[in-house]
Amino acid sequence: MKILISADMEGATGVTWPGDVLPGTPQWERCRSLFTSDVNAAVLGFYDGGADEVLINEAHWSMRNLLLEQLDERAEMITGRHKSLSMVEGVQYGDVDGVAFVGYHTGAGMAGVLAHTYLANSITGVWLNDVRASEGLLNAHVVAEYGVPVVLFTGDDLACEDALGYAPEALKVAVKDHVSRYAAVCRTPARTAGDIRAAAKEAARLAVRHEPVTGGPFTIALEFDAEHLALSASVVPGVERIGERKVAYTEGTMYDGIRTFKAVTTIVSAAVEEQYG
Repeated sequence: MKILISADMEGATGVTWPGDVLPGTPQWERCRSLFTSDVNAAVLGFYDGGADEVLINEAHWSMRNLLLEQLDERAEMITGRHKSLSMVEGVQYGDVDGVAFVGYHTGAGMAGVLAHTYLANSITGVWLNDVRASEGLLNAHVVAEYGVPVVLFTGDDLACEDALGYAPEALKVAVKDHVSRYAAVCRTPARTAGDIRAAAKEAARLAVRHEPVTGGPFTIALEFDAEHLALSASVVPGVERIGERKVAYTEGTMYDGIRTFKAVTTIVSAAVEEQYG
């Protein structure tokens, strides 16, 4: 049994505001240990449940946040950017039996701690086939094309509710309860580590590959907070403006869908001006 952990940071224990997750800040340095604790608890739980291999894919910002030296020595980690499948890199090689989304959050325009989709700001909403989409929803469709189920989810309570829509069978652990985008009622790391480890042990039984799900075509729409960002996004082939601040494109697979999404967000992030957005 091989498990892939896609590890994001905004949904980690104790994380509540931008300074907690922006590389280079003192609070980020502190929260790296909290983030690593959540991921390591999942690693330990999956091994408790019978996993033979656990591969972690860093999925936050620079994708260089987790503390390798604090992880269980049996695990391995993909760290760094520029990966074909970004947040779920590693699922495409045919040897993964289950995926865990650890430290995930709700999507742009939704209620939730540090809610966003790919870009911290600028994007005000994302829709997949007319359903408002979080990163979890997008990534769940990607891994489904490889026949891999999402078996574990951790984040705030609203992110866990969101995950019910795209990974209903996955074990879910709320490490904090939403108060606002920048505030939460937080559990201690000792408590959340125990909860995540126990859930991961149980989730291991769900790690059974199934037939690949081909659910396309997929139409993805993005809404921005400024008109010029829609203009910038429309330079990507196949991406069309459908409103003053909104674009959309259609792909036959989510493999292509997520790659186009990455291209759009990369171009849009480069078009944001420091003061005016």
